[in-house]
Amino acid sequence: MKKTPQTALIHAPRKAPQFISTVQPPLFRASTIIFDNTDALFNRHWTERYDYSYGTHGTPTTFTLGDNIAQIEGGEFSLLAPSGLSAINLVNSCFLAQGDEVWVADNIYGPNMEHLRNLQTRYGIAVKVYNPIDAETFQPSAKAKLIWLEAAGSVTLEFPDLTGLVKKAKAQSILTALDNTWGAGLAFNAFDFGNEHLNVDISVHALTKYPSGGGDILMGSVVTRDEKLHHQLFRMHALQGISISGDDAAQIQRSLASMQIRYEHQSRSAMTLMHWLKQQPEFIQILHPADEASAGHPYWKEICAIGQSAGLVSVIFKPEYDLKAVRAFCDALTLFKLGFSWGGPVSLVMLYDLKDMRVLAHTHLQQGLLVRFCIGLEHPQDLIQDIENALKQMKTPQNE
Repeated sequence: MKKTPQTALIHAPRKAPQFISTVQPPLFRASTIIFDNTDALFNRHWTERYDYSYGTHGTPTTFTLGDNIAQIEGGEFSLLAPSGLSAINLVNSCFLAQGDEVWVADNIYGPNMEHLRNLQTRYGIAVKVYNPIDAETFQPSAKAKLIWLEAAGSVTLEFPDLTGLVKKAKAQSILTALDNTWGAGLAFNAFDFGNEHLNVDISVHALTKYPSGGGDILMGSVVTRDEKLHHQLFRMHALQGISISGDDAAQIQRSLASMQIRYEHQSRSAMTLMHWLKQQPEFIQILHPADEASAGHPYWKEICAIGQSAGLVSVIFKPEYDLKAVRAFCDALTLFKLGFSWGGPVSLVMLYDLKDMRVLAHTHLQQGLLVRFCIGLEHPQDLIQDIENALKQMKTPQNE
């Protein structure tokens, strides 16, 4: 059929071969996906491993990234979401219904707690809080449907009693969901950990952090080994219209090759800072799972590969340093930038007041303002010098 110039622009008469072997996989951008014929259109099902039917379901670019994330985490099936919080909310909305009970660690990621509190108010879902380093505080009722685990905990970095909590949950057929952003699938295998080779049911990961590595891409993943759970999640994923950009997926895919190298470097740097911070008189407590004095250290030692502890370390200032002084310290830092998240090349710092963040009483935490350091790729000695300079400036008369 002879085409007019306008139509020929859309339906080109010649097409280059579509596949060559390259270091990085091809990038597919798609909302509409073209079917070869009506058989291909109607003889398909959404539960197929690679259902190429619409961009929200997946493309070779997004499926490739999902498969790689599942492999890193030790799982089998993966779904991608626009952010880590979106991935968390997918799990909550998929498995929680009116009257259900959900258990969360007291050091859970704050936005997850806020989302669950919203579900409690609107739909009557009971939110119960447990102490992550004491499995005895997890006392589920017959209505318990889901327990959220976090290793290590948000901000205060306690490593939980994963073995005790998972065994207790499995004994009562309660779904276990782990926020695995800190471990990133590298510190331990969420689907085969400990001497008893235990596993969680679902691992959620903010790919925004270590997989991205650049501090510029938002994304989350939900990984499982159970096909039935995956299909439940995939159905909700489709109903909610959750999707990601092929360009973003390609960017994260490109960063995966260096992920373990970056993780190990930042972990070593955080260890170096942790040991130095312990010698500084301004701090009453250093929080890091690898420190023998930190809550949950024996659980970290049991489950994590030695030395694998991400690039986070928190400090609690002595009570005599008030908010004005600690804010002055944060403002005086030059290499550490004020900002949320972690896993990128630039080191970050954030200030917290634990009185506004915890429900239970934690006797292992000292009183004082908390600052979290997220270690980037700078040399650790330069970061130490930055903190040392900021501590000196904090003590100047104009800041007292």
